Amino acid sequence: MHFHIITLFPQAFASYLNESILKRARERGIIGFSFYNPRDYTDDKWRRIDRRPYGGGPGMVLEALPLLRAAEDALARARGKNATRRGIKVIFFSPSGRQFDTAYAKNVARRYRHTVMICGRYEGVDARVQKILRAEPLSIGPYVTTGGELPAMVVADVVARQVKGVLGTYASLEEERPSSSEVYTRPEVLEWKGRRYRVPKVLLSGHHAQIDAWRTASREKHGSAKEKGA
Repeated sequence: MHFHIITLFPQAFASYLNESILKRARERGIIGFSFYNPRDYTDDKWRRIDRRPYGGGPGMVLEALPLLRAAEDALARARGKNATRRGIKVIFFSPSGRQFDTAYAKNVARRYRHTVMICGRYEGVDARVQKILRAEPLSIGPYVTTGGELPAMVVADVVARQVKGVLGTYASLEEERPSSSEVYTRPEVLEWKGRRYRVPKVLLSGHHAQIDAWRTASREKHGSAKEKGA
């Protein structure tokens, strides 16, 4: 899987991508990243890429041409010698887009070799960019971030986890095994400010079926609490 990210701030990705699992996967050639700064695709000598919105309103809107040129470059690299966009997913981050989840990430990892992500900023991107590129609007949650860089990192991380070889073993995928948000390690009894906190006995039993049942029940309990706003 290769991620092509169109962003005004490519340096924002450096610290996250150069650590831990993603770093090792990049070094082994399992996943890759390329960045395209729209400022490098503008004809303006000041590298300006934003203008005031038609119809009035606050803030600035990213111009279509620099982003389309950057996307065209990204698509050309992703296509290689192919004449079509087969195997390429183009994503446009939008609060009103489809909700991102694990099922979506699995589908992308299974069906595509390249993912092009367009990161907006300010008041957004000229809407013609999404239409021309036939990019799928995608949202990582019911809220608005300052720009598309954080959503792009979230999508890249979650999709990368679904790519074979990125994690040590298939069992490392929490969504593919009984798991819980409650995990424990040594010591068995933790003493803190005069109180003793013990590991649940079932986790010490060695009975794998009971442990899996406990983890499943714990995950369901915590899931219900989140739905209720607890």
